[in-house]
Amino acid sequence: MKYPISPDLVAEKNDQLTPDLQKDYDALGEQLERRGLNIQALTEQAEAFDIAVPSWGTGTGGTRFARFPGIGEPRNIFEKVEDCAVINQMSGCTSEISPHFPWDAVDDFSELKAHSDQYGLGWSSVNSNTFQDQPDQKLSYKYGSLSHADKAVREQAIAHNLQVIEWGKQLGSKVLTVWVGDGSNHPGQQHFQRAFERYLASAKAIYQGLPNDWEMHIEHKMFEPAFYSTVIQDWGSNILAAMETGERCKSLVDLGHHAPNVNIEMIVSRLIQFKKLGGFHFNDSKYGDDDLDSGSLHPYQQFLIFNELVDAEHRKQEGFSPAYMLDQSHNVTDPIESLINSATEVQRSFIKALLVDRKALEGYQNDNDAIMASNTLKAAFNTDVSPILAMARKNKNAAIDSLAIYRASGYRQQTAKARPDTGGSRSGIV
Repeated sequence: MKYPISPDLVAEKNDQLTPDLQKDYDALGEQLERRGLNIQALTEQAEAFDIAVPSWGTGTGGTRFARFPGIGEPRNIFEKVEDCAVINQMSGCTSEISPHFPWDAVDDFSELKAHSDQYGLGWSSVNSNTFQDQPDQKLSYKYGSLSHADKAVREQAIAHNLQVIEWGKQLGSKVLTVWVGDGSNHPGQQHFQRAFERYLASAKAIYQGLPNDWEMHIEHKMFEPAFYSTVIQDWGSNILAAMETGERCKSLVDLGHHAPNVNIEMIVSRLIQFKKLGGFHFNDSKYGDDDLDSGSLHPYQQFLIFNELVDAEHRKQEGFSPAYMLDQSHNVTDPIESLINSATEVQRSFIKALLVDRKALEGYQNDNDAIMASNTLKAAFNTDVSPILAMARKNKNAAIDSLAIYRASGYRQQTAKARPDTGGSRSGIV
């Protein structure tokens, strides 16, 4: 295994932190034991937890107004893989990468696969891009792609998705994620039903080219770049499209793509109930699709989402195997640090959800005891599971104090020398 940061440095720092961690871990173990919970079993589940990192997330993002690049940004997919390896080495829970095409397309995918293999990294869902025009593109997506009024544009967009599947097969992926910015910016610009009909026909054409062991995930977004109407604007349109397209077509939930105050955890429950939950893009949001660091604003909501996910696992619901991925735009932070932090926060929500006393909760629900049902969830949420997460990292030879050890390694300063600023962005954003 190749490590971007010296394993000796990680081990040395971990040795210094282990005595205090063990005390905190033992104290938490005693507390959980009184609640009928086994800390070792919880630690093993923390070790097994994994969330994919988006290749584009390793670069600095931007807004419609500006982009402020950081030092040592990856200039190509090979350097993105190196940064993803750092994130996994520090967090111990991000062993897969989700690429975006054509941003991450290469001439030799076997070379790319060998490069990721040496870091022990696999490949998660592959993402297509028909929401922006590429330099060598024949027809424009200015007025849409899969739902475009021009059949030739739709066929071009379908062909791209089929090409992405072929690239994904070479990397070992099993999921195609499709998000389009199709919609309208003026009333009357687009016929709502005809646009949706065209989208469905295009989605079915892509689905026909899907390998038998693959899934297709449809992603919805409330607005932007279509500010009046969006073809796949919410979970309703999403699940309708998934149900129309095929059994292995499912809905993907991006936490930042909803209207304010939407009950996302209930949406998750509905999608699970009808076997249409494909996966998640985890992030956080204040006003719209801000793609803030996951758990930075709404950690309780993130916990409530995982409460539904853990409940589905507990009930052994059929067809339940969602894929987890981070999807964030890092404008003022080191993307590596934000992704390490976010992966840990998502893992934290998962472990907290495992603490919920499900038998007691069901009893309170059946008795209509609102306050005790709510308090049962809060008892789990208010438990500090940091020692479990840290011990899981230690057991996997990751970093007990991820950010401190990452900063001590000087990795960002080293990449700044090896990757001089090109004045552009390979993240695909702005």
